[in-house]
Amino acid sequence: MKNLEHIKVIISGGGTGGHIYPAIAIANEITFRYPKAEILFVGALGRMEMEKVPKAGYKIVGLPIAGIQRNLSFKNLLLPFKLIKSLLMARKIIKDFKADAAIGVGGYASGPLLWMANSLKVPTLIQEQNSFAGITNKILAKKVTSICVAYEGMENYFPNSKIVLTGNPVRQDILNLSNKKEHAASVFGLDLNKKTILVIGGSLGARTINESILEGITSIDLDKYNLLWQTGKWFFEQAKSKTKGTKNVFVSDFIYQMDLVYAIADVVISRAGALSVSELALAAKPTIFVPSPNVSEDHQTKNAMALVEENAAMIVKDIEAKDKLVLSLNSLLANEDLQKQLVTNIHKFAKPNASQEIVDQVEKLFEI
Repeated sequence: MKNLEHIKVIISGGGTGGHIYPAIAIANEITFRYPKAEILFVGALGRMEMEKVPKAGYKIVGLPIAGIQRNLSFKNLLLPFKLIKSLLMARKIIKDFKADAAIGVGGYASGPLLWMANSLKVPTLIQEQNSFAGITNKILAKKVTSICVAYEGMENYFPNSKIVLTGNPVRQDILNLSNKKEHAASVFGLDLNKKTILVIGGSLGARTINESILEGITSIDLDKYNLLWQTGKWFFEQAKSKTKGTKNVFVSDFIYQMDLVYAIADVVISRAGALSVSELALAAKPTIFVPSPNVSEDHQTKNAMALVEENAAMIVKDIEAKDKLVLSLNSLLANEDLQKQLVTNIHKFAKPNASQEIVDQVEKLFEI
């Protein structure tokens, strides 16, 4: 077995916060256990990991890989060349870094990197955040050593012998929300004695959710409830203008203090990205999911339905949100028994030790 103290690990993937933040959480757990470990991230040039990973304190190298454009585009003609270049670069990165293991978290860059790691006999692991496996991970699954998943039933996509149910790594500051509610009310200027509606659509916002809330805001009793609304930068000015002068409303394009957000939230409206679902399960919040239709394989709907089928959440289709979202919200607010049921059931999906369990699997790679 290798001396783990000086291990070198490559973590590859990104594209969205749902891939990046779990990757950083895994890296943090590795460095917590092995302070002398070397970690190198490999991402896709021009994607958000190239900014977020260095801010977390890790080095990252970019590959020119990109995804297929859904519409007819000249860019698609360049993809074979970008793929070949990315594979050659990935091979050189792995050999120069002398990687002992490689971890893929999904996203464009994880394909070339993990493919080359397997060809070079470097032990590999992939982490699938969603309830519906992505194309890249399904291809890689045949070669990797271990597959960490967040949902039951993933043997439909992966070899059962390789699957380990770990959950998704989440930000450590939301593991303990107790005693933070009063501070949250102060930070956001909300009434501590009122229930808080949280509306959140990911780091870039969610147009349908935003427009539905804006159109139906007069139907929400803002004398009785607080509204905490993360809009994304594109919708911020509209939402701010509409709610100007309204008490107990906090509108922001982006909120960094997610532990405080979850601490004060009583009812949540959210997209159904893997990270959001995992965080809301851990925070145990009654949630209405509005899955984005603009994602591959409609995986957000599948993420949400995994909870809905267990009476752990509600769902409103994106196409129906303008007619049904605020109605569903008011119905949930009026039904405290349903809120309690959703809290109990969604918390069953919580995996607070996901980072530790994934790194346990990483350690097993060195026993091969």
